[in-house]
Amino acid sequence: MSFRPNLLALLLALPASAFAVQTANTTLLVDIDHRPALSLDGDWHVIVDPYADGLYNFHHELLQHGYFDNPQQPASPAQDHGPVEINFSGMPTLKVPGDWNTQRPDLFYYEGLLWYQRNFDYTPKVGTRAFLHFGAVNYQSFVWVNGKKVCEHEGGYTPFDCDATAALHAGSNFVVVAADNTRHADDVPTLQTDWWNYGGITRDVSLVEVPTQFIDDFDLHLSRTDHTLLEGYVHVEGAPAGSRVTVSIPELHLKTEATLDANSRAAISLHAANLTLWSPQSPKLYTVVFSAAGGDSLADDIGFRTVEVRGTQILLNGQPIFLRGVSVHAEAPIRTGRAVSQQDVDTLLGWAQELGCNFVRLAHYPHDQRMTRTADRLGILVWSEIPDYWALQFDNPAVLEKSKQQLGEMVRRDRDKASIILWSVANETPNTEPRTRYLTTMANLARELDPTRLVTAALLVRTEKTATGSNKIVDDPLGAALDVIGTNEYIGWYEQKPAGADTTNWDIRYQKPLIMSEFGGDARAGLHGAADQRWTEEYQAEIYRHQLPMLNRIPQLRGMTPWVLMDFRSPRRTLPGIQDNYNRKGLISDQGQHKQAFYVLQHAYKTGTVGKDE
Repeated sequence: MSFRPNLLALLLALPASAFAVQTANTTLLVDIDHRPALSLDGDWHVIVDPYADGLYNFHHELLQHGYFDNPQQPASPAQDHGPVEINFSGMPTLKVPGDWNTQRPDLFYYEGLLWYQRNFDYTPKVGTRAFLHFGAVNYQSFVWVNGKKVCEHEGGYTPFDCDATAALHAGSNFVVVAADNTRHADDVPTLQTDWWNYGGITRDVSLVEVPTQFIDDFDLHLSRTDHTLLEGYVHVEGAPAGSRVTVSIPELHLKTEATLDANSRAAISLHAANLTLWSPQSPKLYTVVFSAAGGDSLADDIGFRTVEVRGTQILLNGQPIFLRGVSVHAEAPIRTGRAVSQQDVDTLLGWAQELGCNFVRLAHYPHDQRMTRTADRLGILVWSEIPDYWALQFDNPAVLEKSKQQLGEMVRRDRDKASIILWSVANETPNTEPRTRYLTTMANLARELDPTRLVTAALLVRTEKTATGSNKIVDDPLGAALDVIGTNEYIGWYEQKPAGADTTNWDIRYQKPLIMSEFGGDARAGLHGAADQRWTEEYQAEIYRHQLPMLNRIPQLRGMTPWVLMDFRSPRRTLPGIQDNYNRKGLISDQGQHKQAFYVLQHAYKTGTVGKDE
C-alpha cells in the first residue's frame, strides 16, 4: 500500500509509539461470515477532518498526540502538553456500516478524511489471534487499536483483516479508523466515475478470534471433466508441513484427509457420485466442514457447478444457457446511500427475480458479501467486477498493482460462491495499447487466481454508417484476452432515436459468446408523455421495444444486462427536476416505483421472446 504524500509526511512526523506495529499488513480471511465474531457495528463517534489535523497536535512541537490515541473519555485538564481541544466523547456519531454522505446533510458532498472511534470490551484467550475485520472502507483507511497502528488498506469495495492481537488487552479497548475517500488520478477507480463516491466504513466491522494455526484460505469446486469429482485445496496459516486437514460433507457422508506441504497447503480430492449440481432451477448448497489439526474448524455453504465456453455458447453444467439479466449498483432502495443490509440485498435481488432474471451484473465494483451469498441461495448467476473503469493510468505500474490487489481480494473472498460465473476486469475503457496490455495482464491474472470461471469485460463498440442504417463493430483487441465479450451501447439515448435499433446490424469479430452488458435510457418515474418525448417512461419503454428485436438478431448473443435495475446517485447527473443527482436509467426508481420499461423487459424474459438456451 502507499500513503498519499500529505498523509505520509504527517504520519512520519509522529512518534514511534504511534506505530508500535509499524510493518503490519492486512490479510483476508475467507468465509469470515461463518466464524464467531464480536460485532463492532453500531454507533461510532466521528470527527470530520478535512485538513488531516488529527494526525498531529499543532500545540506541541514534538507532535505527540493525534486522534488515533484518543479513547472515548472526557478530556483531562491541561498538563505539560497543553489542552486537549477535541475528544471523541463529545463528538457526534454515525452508524457503521453506512456511508457518511446520507447520514448527515453537511457531509452529503464531503470528500476527505473522517475519523471513526468506538470503545469495546474484550478478554483475550491464550493460544488465539484476534483480527479486526472490515467489509469495506472507502477509499483509503488507517487503523489503530489502543493507540497502536495495526494496518492500512487501499481500495473502497473489498474486505480486509487487521491482526490486532498484540495491540489488545483485557478490559476496555478502543479502535480508531481514519477513512479518506478523496479521489486521485492514480486510484482504482480514478477521478471520474458515474456513481456516488460514498465515504466511510460502508460495510460490517467485527473482531474475529482464531487459533494460532487457522484456516485462512480454501477452494473446493467441481471438475469440468468429471461431475463426480470435487477438487481444491486448504491453506492453514502457521501450520507446519505434515499437519493433517480434514474436509467433510456430512449430507453426502463424504470425508477425506490430506497433508499440508511446505507451504502449509494441502490438495483436496473428493468423489461425490450422488451430487446435486447447483443451477438457477436448483440452487443446492452443501455444508462443507474444513478442520485443521491445530484445532481450527470452519463450515461453509457451497454449491457445485461448472461453467465454460464452447464456441459461442456459455455452458452451465455442460448445458447451454442464456443469461437473462440486469445490471445492479450497490445503491440502497428507498433510503438511498450505499447498500449495507440484508434488507437492501433482498429488495434488489427480489426485484431482479420479479423481472424474470437468472443473472445480474454487479457493477462496477465488488458488492457486499451478502449479495453473493443471497445470489447463491436464490439461484441467480453473477458477473462480478473490479473498478477498472474508464480512463485509468494504464501506463502506471503502481496503478496496475492496485488493480491486481483488488482483483485478488474479490476472487479470494468469493471463490466459494457458486453464483459467480464471470470475473470482469474492466468497463468502457479506451482502446489504446497501454490499456490493452494492462487489462490483458488482469485477465490472465484472473485465470491464474481462479481457472474455474470465465473472464469478461464491458467493451465499447465502433459504429459505421451504412446506406440503410448502421453497423456496430466489435473488434476491440482486448477481446482476444476474454472468454466472453461484453459490449455497451445506447442506441436511442446517446445516439439515434429508439427506432435506430431497427436498422442496426452487428459485426462481432470474435467467435466468442456475447453479453450485451449495457443498453437503455433515462426516465423519471411518474413523468409521462409521448413515446418520442425524452425523459418520460414512455420513451424509455420505446427504447426497450426496439432494442429487444435487434438483440435477438445477434447470433452469438448469450445474455444481456440492461442498464440498470434501479436509479442510483451520480454527481454527473445534475438536470434539475429530472435527474437531481441521479442516473435515471433504472427500470425502478430509487423509491421502488416500477417504470413502464420494467414490464416490457419482464414480458420478454418471462415469455422467452428474447434469448434461448440452445
